[in-house]
Amino acid sequence: MIDALFGSKTRVKLLHLFLNNPGRAFYVREITRKIDEQINSVRRELANMLSIGVIQSDENSDNSNKLYYEVNTHYTFYEPLRLIFADKGSKDHVGSALAANDVVKRASSLGDVRIVLFAGQLVHGSNSSVDVVIAGDVNKSSLKRFIKELESEESKTLTYTLLSYEDFYYRLSIKDKFVMELLSTKHTAIVDSEQILSTNVIKAR
Repeated sequence: MIDALFGSKTRVKLLHLFLNNPGRAFYVREITRKIDEQINSVRRELANMLSIGVIQSDENSDNSNKLYYEVNTHYTFYEPLRLIFADKGSKDHVGSALAANDVVKRASSLGDVRIVLFAGQLVHGSNSSVDVVIAGDVNKSSLKRFIKELESEESKTLTYTLLSYEDFYYRLSIKDKFVMELLSTKHTAIVDSEQILSTNVIKAR
C-alpha cells in the first residue's frame, strides 16, 4: 500500500533507511546491499530524492572520493515523513546503520547498560578511534557477541571500550581526555539511561 502511495518499492526502502538513521550517511553500493535493490534503481531514486531535497549528498566525505547520502533533517516535510517511516520505538538522531529500537533492545540484553555511544566508523564524519563505548554492568560474553553482530552487519572490524557506569560518570565529571575527545567529535548516544549526556552537551567539531 505504501509502495503504491510513494510510487516505488525502492523509494520506500530508501525512505525507511534514511529516516531511521538521521545523521548517518551511506554510499551507493552500501545502500544497495542494505536495501537489496539494483544499483541503477537506487541511483535513479537517489537522484529524485536529491532533486526535491529530502536527502543531501557530500562529495568530499573521505579520501576514497565516495559520494555519501543522508536524510536532510531540515527538509520541509521531514517530520511528517519521519512519523510515517520511523520504525516503532525508534529514537531521533540515531546514527547507526541499524534501527535504534533494535540496537536498544539488543544492548539491553547485555545486562545493566547505562550508556551506549556510537562513533568512529559507525558515525559518518566522526574521527574517533573508538567505534563503540558501553558503560554499565554487562555480561562480557554477550558483549563480544553483540560486537561481532555489529561487525557482520557493518562489514567492518570495530574497536570498542567497556567501562563501569561509575567510571564513565567520573571521567565525564572531571572532563577526562578520553571522554572529552569522544564527545567532541561526531557521535550518537544510542542509550543514555540517566540523561547525563544531555546535560553535558559538547558540540561536535
